[in-house]
Amino acid sequence: MKGIDLSKAYYEEYGKPMLEKFPDLLPYLAVGFVGSGSERYGFDDETSKDHDFEPGFCIFLPDEDIIDRRQEFLLERAYAKLPKEYLGIKRQPLSPVGGNRNGVKRIADFYLSAVGEKNGDLSLSQWLRIPDYALFEAVDGEVFFDNYGEFTRIREALKKMPADVKLKRIAGNLFIMAQAGQYNFTRCLAHGEPESAQIACNEFVTSAVKVWFLLNDKFAPYYKWCFRALTLLDGGKFLKQKLSLLLFGDNNNQTTANEKCKVIDEISAIFINKLKSLQLTNSACEDLIKHAYSVNDKITDCNLRNAHILDGV
Repeated sequence: MKGIDLSKAYYEEYGKPMLEKFPDLLPYLAVGFVGSGSERYGFDDETSKDHDFEPGFCIFLPDEDIIDRRQEFLLERAYAKLPKEYLGIKRQPLSPVGGNRNGVKRIADFYLSAVGEKNGDLSLSQWLRIPDYALFEAVDGEVFFDNYGEFTRIREALKKMPADVKLKRIAGNLFIMAQAGQYNFTRCLAHGEPESAQIACNEFVTSAVKVWFLLNDKFAPYYKWCFRALTLLDGGKFLKQKLSLLLFGDNNNQTTANEKCKVIDEISAIFINKLKSLQLTNSACEDLIKHAYSVNDKITDCNLRNAHILDGV
């Protein structure tokens, strides 16, 4: 059973009846299974069950002027009394110093930890600096219900990265793809540096993955899950196959090196066609650097447009 299914079943059987004993608080509560951890977004497997895998869910509360500390304590105590084992799976012991992924949480505390702002209202500078995976974890999983609506309001707002920020991130990562893949890979090989050539491949792949998520209006998850998540995007399965070829093989082998050069060109062409279909570039060449600057030119905020091309990376 997947973690999210376990959470939902545990909530329906035990959590829901428990919360119904708090009729005065129910209008202000949100419940779900969100945050960090592969089980939140359906990527958990047997290996994942060696840590943080338990029957549990999150109860999100608004500020203390609506639900005070005493009421919060009563909810915490009720949650702690829920069955310690469900379907043969034990709950994690509650930490006296916090850090538990499930249980009673303040909405403000959750978003402060996730994105650095209690209400999720990020400045342009914050949007530029926050990692993709942090945004992914802030909006992943599933909300079972949200009577008050505050948790979902912030969640939905965070899913909408400002257009100028998205363009800056795309432009910067296209620049890296060009430098690492179209230029430095062959240069490193010519210098007799196969190890550095592989680093160039890795840089190309990492930036390519980030761009493809952005072009699909999604956030890339933590790196160990990015390839699995990539297959869920339009064109992602085919792109994964191509990108995988760049991560393996002996760069000292001329046949392998030539094949990687060919794949880099193929992937670059895929990205250029995608940029053109979305009307994000006006360049007509095959050089990703020129497309990077063309994307950057579409940024409306003059300060952000004039900032360094890598300012959003």
